[in-house]
Amino acid sequence: MSDPDLKSQVTTSRECARQILELANSGLTRASFLKTSIRRIAEAFDCDAVRVVLRDRGRRFCVDYDRALHDKAVLDVASESALPETPPIWTTGSSQDLEEVCRKLVNSRFDPSLPWFTDSGDLCIEDSANFPDWNRWLDGNVTGPGLHLSKDCRSLLIIPLDGTRKRLGLIQLESKRAGFFEGRHAEKFDRIAQTFGFAVDLRNVQVALRERVKELTCLYSIARLVVRSDLSLDEVLQSAAEILPPGWLYPDIAAARIVLGNRVYATVGADRMVQSMSADLYVENKQCGLVEVGYTEEKPPIDEGPFLLEERELIDTIARELAFVIEQKSHADEKEQLQAQLRHADRLATIGQLAAGVAHELNEPLATIMGFAQLAAKQAGIPDNAARDMNKIVTAALHARGIIKELLVFAREARPIKVMFNLNDLIRDGLFFLEARFVKAGISLLCELDENLPDMRADRSQMLQVLTNLIVNSVQAMPNGGRLTIKTAQHENHVQLVIIDTGCGMDENTVKNIFHPFFSTKDVDAGTGLGLSVVHGIVASHQGRIEVESRPGRGTRFCLTLPLNTAESTSES
Repeated sequence: MSDPDLKSQVTTSRECARQILELANSGLTRASFLKTSIRRIAEAFDCDAVRVVLRDRGRRFCVDYDRALHDKAVLDVASESALPETPPIWTTGSSQDLEEVCRKLVNSRFDPSLPWFTDSGDLCIEDSANFPDWNRWLDGNVTGPGLHLSKDCRSLLIIPLDGTRKRLGLIQLESKRAGFFEGRHAEKFDRIAQTFGFAVDLRNVQVALRERVKELTCLYSIARLVVRSDLSLDEVLQSAAEILPPGWLYPDIAAARIVLGNRVYATVGADRMVQSMSADLYVENKQCGLVEVGYTEEKPPIDEGPFLLEERELIDTIARELAFVIEQKSHADEKEQLQAQLRHADRLATIGQLAAGVAHELNEPLATIMGFAQLAAKQAGIPDNAARDMNKIVTAALHARGIIKELLVFAREARPIKVMFNLNDLIRDGLFFLEARFVKAGISLLCELDENLPDMRADRSQMLQVLTNLIVNSVQAMPNGGRLTIKTAQHENHVQLVIIDTGCGMDENTVKNIFHPFFSTKDVDAGTGLGLSVVHGIVASHQGRIEVESRPGRGTRFCLTLPLNTAESTSES
């Protein structure tokens, strides 16, 4: 080779090395970087084919650029065997002899005395016609990705690729011209191979650093959500979903979705994801949802589909963090609800004691008023007007005594008398007296009673009072008509009574106060405000619970859960 030719080759080698390093710093994906670099090498040195096999973190990356077969480089990514005794594969497997030589090159265990190995450890065959094993290397058909020989190849060079710390793989260069690769002039190809190996490592480090920064940014943003006590769990999960897409390789087309039970928190485009990766949410060792991130457009394969291994680690870490947040928020909500229930029970107990004392104090003077009023009404010669007034006094006293009776029930001073009865029968009996009121108010009635409902042990008269109070409240909430639904069902060792109306509903503040004694949204002369307090007292005395759901303009739903309590020895408290 003449000096001008040598200088030209050196210039070409340097320019190719510069371009490859620029590609490594350009932020290209692994696929684009490998395919573009291999094509640049082939074009710079006028090679007819260039093939590369790299190994990285359990993946094998095979790049094939053959001018005669296709204009673009082709990338194949495959997982390698996790078994330690299984050696890595470098060729397509069409020739075991070629595979054995490639393994020796990678492990630097070849015989340097053989003429087709260079001093730097490359395999260099200047002319295939002079190589005795060439036909054995061509045996078989090419069936998969990896190093292999083209049928019209006359000159071959295979160079080990080294990174900054370890051997990365092999690069194969082919030419249809005999003598194209000369062992004494292979140094320029060694240099470009060294540059390429360094560029692969450089790009990997940059990607790892960039992904680490994105991971830390994402986790930091989620950590900031966790410490905000002013956010509900719904707000935290929706904000977390919005944080996820920027942490992925293609943020412009990334979308995210967090599923918790039957609730979904999603970003724009989450319903259009065509490729996605996900991680399950486990709370208290139970799978309760998932975190999913994906792309709205298809992208080429990298590590895990179109996703990086770093992104798998990131989504798994995020899933663990969100599971911890869900658990902590749930415990905090449960604690707050329990404290609210305790405060509510304490208020009711205090008011109950006061109500019981007031009731006992009022009973005696009311009895005196009623007695003397009745005696006065029976006096001979009393004027008619006076007699009518005496009757009004008696009626008012009876009404006051009824209120006192309700106070005693609320205060649990009246001992329930428990008997066995069927809740469905009680409902039918109660509705018999109320159906005329439904018709008058323009209310349609829908009963969905469980015909297999077992009998329960409770105070029948008190349960009838509960049913009546709830139904009357629902009727009063529908002055312009509506629909009343009554349901019964068995839930484990309990029976459930559900009453739903389509009335005016209640706001959140009203719902919080409806069981407080004397609280009422009605006019002063339309009720005492004790109805639902009495209902609460009766249900509590039967070791049951009552729940209410309501929204203004959307109606109200009461759900009573009462124990079957069928044992004869049950305490009747």
